Amino acid sequence: MRVFAVASLVIALALPVAAWSQQITVSAAASLTDAFKELAPRFEAAKPGASVRLNFAASGVLLQQISQGAPVDVFASADQETMNRADTQKLIDAGSRRNFVTNSLVLIEPVQGGVGVKGLQDLGGAAVKKIAIGKTATVPVGRYTKEVLDPANLWATLEPKFVQADSVRQVLDYVSRGEVEAGFVYRTDAALMGERVKVVASPQGATPVSYPIAVVADSRRKALAADFIAYVQSEAGQRVLGRYGFGQP
Repeated sequence: MRVFAVASLVIALALPVAAWSQQITVSAAASLTDAFKELAPRFEAAKPGASVRLNFAASGVLLQQISQGAPVDVFASADQETMNRADTQKLIDAGSRRNFVTNSLVLIEPVQGGVGVKGLQDLGGAAVKKIAIGKTATVPVGRYTKEVLDPANLWATLEPKFVQADSVRQVLDYVSRGEVEAGFVYRTDAALMGERVKVVASPQGATPVSYPIAVVADSRRKALAADFIAYVQSEAGQRVLGRYGFGQP
């Protein structure tokens, strides 16, 4: 009986470990929140026994977390520059890196109480007192914004009006609540709040918005992480992403 009890205890203790060993953590850019929240359970259904833990933030913040040792298996960035830094720091398996969706930068204003912004030049008018942008150091949409405003000689002029946001979703929140007169987000984000914000311009001149994804170098579940990336790239995965407005790579 005693041997049986010990054996049962060993099996009981092993079960949570076995379950945990099939879990991966996916750190993804904030703009992927809604799409990945749908993708994760679909992947789990296609891969019995697997589970996905999702972590969303600005791409630069996610990179900092990974560099500081956060247990992450898959990293999905909203820009190539951040993934390039991850590669340079040897934080990802370079061979696993894939481009999986595209997006575009848009200028938005609130539906209620908007001041009638129609383009970049209107941002310099007296009616526009605050403009929400992503922090250029950590938020890719902020860098894309700077790439658009710099050639138009507007960055320095508009800088006193900038409200710095920690993610593209925070920019969206500021505009949707009418706390700022305008903001720069991705087209996919604007589409989520079509009843509260409206796209007034699609500025040209920024680097094409292309999202890369890769297995994190320190992942202990690289095979499962690679399976998740393959699912994101699959026809089923691309259909989900397409429904949220993302373009194919």
